[in-house]
Amino acid sequence: MNTIGLTDQELIRKYLQGQESAFEKLLNRHKDRVFSYIYYTVKDEEVANDVFQDTFVKVIQTLKKGKYNDEGKFLPWVMRIAHNLMIDYFRKNSKMPTVKGNDDFDVMDMLTSKDKGINEKLEIKQHHKLIKSLIKDLPADQKEVLMMRLYYDMSFKEIAASTNVSINTALGRMRYALINLRKMIQERNIPVSV
Repeated sequence: MNTIGLTDQELIRKYLQGQESAFEKLLNRHKDRVFSYIYYTVKDEEVANDVFQDTFVKVIQTLKKGKYNDEGKFLPWVMRIAHNLMIDYFRKNSKMPTVKGNDDFDVMDMLTSKDKGINEKLEIKQHHKLIKSLIKDLPADQKEVLMMRLYYDMSFKEIAASTNVSINTALGRMRYALINLRKMIQERNIPVSV
Protein backbone atom coordinates (compact mmCIF):
# COMPACT_ATOMS: atom_id res chain seq x y z
CA MET A 1 0.00 0.00 0.00
CA ASN A 2 1.22 3.52 -0.81
CA THR A 3 2.35 5.61 2.19
CA ILE A 4 3.78 8.59 0.31
CA GLY A 5 2.22 11.89 1.30
CA LEU A 6 0.51 10.53 4.41
CA THR A 7 0.61 12.48 7.68
CA ASP A 8 2.26 11.07 10.79
CA GLN A 9 -1.19 10.33 12.23
CA GLU A 10 -2.23 8.40 9.10
CA LEU A 11 1.01 6.40 9.18
CA ILE A 12 0.48 5.58 12.86
CA ARG A 13 -3.05 4.40 12.13
CA LYS A 14 -1.80 2.20 9.25
CA TYR A 15 0.99 0.80 11.46
CA LEU A 16 -1.51 -0.07 14.19
CA GLN A 17 -3.63 -1.81 11.53
CA GLY A 18 -0.66 -4.09 10.79
CA GLN A 19 1.16 -2.29 7.99
CA GLU A 20 4.80 -2.44 9.18
CA SER A 21 6.05 -0.31 6.27
CA ALA A 22 4.05 2.63 7.67
CA PHE A 23 6.26 2.70 10.77
CA GLU A 24 9.36 2.39 8.61
CA LYS A 25 8.18 5.49 6.70
CA LEU A 26 7.61 7.33 10.02
CA LEU A 27 11.05 6.34 11.24
CA ASN A 28 12.72 7.44 8.00
CA ARG A 29 10.85 10.74 8.11
CA HIS A 30 12.10 11.69 11.58
CA LYS A 31 15.26 9.66 12.29
CA ASP A 32 17.81 12.30 11.23
CA ARG A 33 16.30 15.01 13.39
CA VAL A 34 15.87 12.75 16.42
CA PHE A 35 19.35 11.24 16.11
CA SER A 36 20.97 14.68 15.64
CA TYR A 37 19.22 15.97 18.76
CA ILE A 38 20.42 12.99 20.79
CA TYR A 39 23.96 13.02 19.41
CA TYR A 40 24.34 16.75 19.92
CA THR A 41 23.32 16.36 23.55
CA VAL A 42 25.29 13.25 24.52
CA LYS A 43 28.28 13.89 22.23
CA ASP A 44 29.06 10.19 21.89
CA GLU A 45 28.01 8.21 18.82
CA GLU A 46 27.70 4.87 20.60
CA VAL A 47 25.58 6.35 23.40
CA ALA A 48 23.53 8.31 20.84
CA ASN A 49 22.81 5.10 18.91
CA ASP A 50 21.74 3.35 22.13
CA VAL A 51 19.44 6.20 23.18
CA PHE A 52 18.06 6.46 19.63
CA GLN A 53 17.22 2.74 19.57
CA ASP A 54 15.74 2.88 23.07
CA THR A 55 13.63 5.86 22.00
CA PHE A 56 12.06 4.04 19.09
CA VAL A 57 11.62 0.82 21.09
CA LYS A 58 9.65 2.88 23.61
CA VAL A 59 7.70 4.53 20.77
CA ILE A 60 6.75 1.12 19.35
CA GLN A 61 5.80 -0.26 22.77
CA THR A 62 3.64 2.77 23.55
CA LEU A 63 1.94 2.64 20.16
CA LYS A 64 1.23 -1.09 20.42
CA LYS A 65 -0.20 -0.68 23.94
CA GLY A 66 -2.56 1.95 22.57
CA LYS A 67 -1.22 4.58 24.98
CA TYR A 68 -0.24 7.17 22.37
CA ASN A 69 -2.62 10.14 22.39
CA ASP A 70 -2.82 11.23 18.76
CA GLU A 71 -2.94 15.01 18.85
CA GLY A 72 -0.84 15.68 15.77
CA LYS A 73 2.30 15.97 17.90
CA PHE A 74 4.24 12.85 16.98
CA LEU A 75 7.71 14.41 16.58
CA PRO A 76 7.57 16.48 19.80
CA TRP A 77 6.37 13.35 21.60
CA VAL A 78 9.30 11.31 20.23
CA MET A 79 11.73 14.13 21.13
CA ARG A 80 10.36 14.19 24.69
CA ILE A 81 10.91 10.43 24.98
CA ALA A 82 14.49 10.90 23.73
CA HIS A 83 14.98 13.82 26.13
CA ASN A 84 13.77 11.74 29.09
CA LEU A 85 15.99 8.79 28.11
CA MET A 86 19.00 11.14 27.90
CA ILE A 87 18.20 12.49 31.36
CA ASP A 88 18.09 8.90 32.61
CA TYR A 89 21.43 8.22 30.93
CA PHE A 90 23.08 11.27 32.52
CA ARG A 91 21.66 10.48 35.94
CA LYS A 92 22.83 6.90 35.68
CA ASN A 93 26.30 7.97 34.62
CA SER A 94 26.48 11.07 36.85
CA LYS A 95 27.27 13.29 33.90
CA MET A 96 25.73 16.59 33.04
CA PRO A 97 25.60 17.48 29.36
CA THR A 98 27.10 20.65 28.05
CA VAL A 99 25.61 22.28 25.03
CA LYS A 100 28.26 23.72 22.75
CA GLY A 101 28.05 25.03 19.26
CA ASN A 102 29.98 23.05 16.71
CA ASP A 103 32.22 24.78 14.21
CA ASP A 104 29.45 24.95 11.61
CA PHE A 105 26.89 26.53 13.92
CA ASP A 106 27.16 30.23 14.33
CA VAL A 107 24.81 31.80 16.84
CA MET A 108 25.91 35.24 15.67
CA ASP A 109 24.30 34.60 12.30
CA MET A 110 21.03 34.42 14.16
CA LEU A 111 21.66 37.34 16.52
CA THR A 112 23.14 40.01 14.27
CA SER A 113 21.60 42.14 11.58
CA LYS A 114 21.82 40.84 8.05
CA ASP A 115 22.17 44.40 6.70
CA LYS A 116 25.71 45.05 7.89
CA GLY A 117 28.43 46.19 5.52
CA ILE A 118 31.23 43.89 4.42
CA ASN A 119 33.76 45.39 6.86
CA GLU A 120 31.35 45.03 9.75
CA LYS A 121 30.62 41.43 8.77
CA LEU A 122 34.34 40.63 8.71
CA GLU A 123 34.77 42.23 12.12
CA ILE A 124 31.88 40.23 13.52
CA LYS A 125 33.34 37.01 12.08
CA GLN A 126 36.46 37.62 14.18
CA HIS A 127 34.39 37.57 17.34
CA HIS A 128 32.27 34.52 16.60
CA LYS A 129 34.58 32.08 18.33
CA LEU A 130 34.46 34.21 21.46
CA ILE A 131 30.67 34.40 21.35
CA LYS A 132 30.43 30.63 20.96
CA SER A 133 32.53 30.27 24.10
CA LEU A 134 30.12 32.57 25.95
CA ILE A 135 27.29 30.15 25.24
CA LYS A 136 29.04 27.59 27.44
CA ASP A 137 28.54 29.94 30.41
CA LEU A 138 24.75 30.04 30.04
CA PRO A 139 22.64 27.94 32.42
CA ALA A 140 21.94 24.48 30.99
CA ASP A 141 18.22 25.06 30.39
CA GLN A 142 18.95 28.30 28.49
CA LYS A 143 21.67 26.65 26.37
CA GLU A 144 19.33 23.80 25.54
CA VAL A 145 16.51 26.06 24.32
CA LEU A 146 18.92 28.33 22.43
CA MET A 147 20.46 25.40 20.57
CA MET A 148 17.13 23.67 19.88
CA ARG A 149 15.70 26.89 18.46
CA LEU A 150 18.70 28.09 16.48
CA TYR A 151 20.54 24.90 15.60
CA TYR A 152 17.65 22.47 15.15
CA ASP A 153 15.18 25.12 13.96
CA MET A 154 12.56 23.74 16.32
CA SER A 155 9.45 25.79 17.05
CA PHE A 156 8.85 26.88 20.63
CA LYS A 157 5.90 24.48 20.67
CA GLU A 158 8.24 21.60 19.74
CA ILE A 159 10.84 22.77 22.28
CA ALA A 160 8.20 22.94 25.00
CA ALA A 161 7.00 19.42 24.20
CA SER A 162 10.55 18.03 23.98
CA THR A 163 11.65 19.52 27.29
CA ASN A 164 8.29 18.94 29.01
CA VAL A 165 7.73 22.61 29.88
CA SER A 166 5.13 25.17 28.84
CA ILE A 167 5.62 27.29 25.73
CA ASN A 168 5.92 30.36 27.98
CA THR A 169 8.74 28.69 29.91
CA ALA A 170 10.56 27.82 26.67
CA LEU A 171 10.11 31.42 25.44
CA GLY A 172 11.33 32.74 28.78
CA ARG A 173 14.44 30.57 28.69
CA MET A 174 15.24 31.81 25.19
CA ARG A 175 14.69 35.41 26.28
CA TYR A 176 16.98 35.01 29.29
CA ALA A 177 19.60 33.24 27.17
CA LEU A 178 19.73 36.23 24.81
CA ILE A 179 19.71 38.72 27.70
CA ASN A 180 22.56 36.85 29.38
CA LEU A 181 24.54 36.69 26.12
CA ARG A 182 24.11 40.45 25.69
CA LYS A 183 25.29 41.07 29.28
CA MET A 184 28.37 38.88 28.79
CA ILE A 185 29.14 40.64 25.50
CA GLN A 186 28.91 44.04 27.21
CA GLU A 187 30.94 42.93 30.22
CA ARG A 188 33.73 41.71 27.97
CA ASN A 189 33.49 44.76 25.68
CA ILE A 190 32.96 42.66 22.57
CA PRO A 191 32.10 45.10 19.76
CA VAL A 192 29.12 43.18 18.40
CA SER A 193 25.52 44.34 18.58
CA VAL A 194 23.08 41.68 19.68
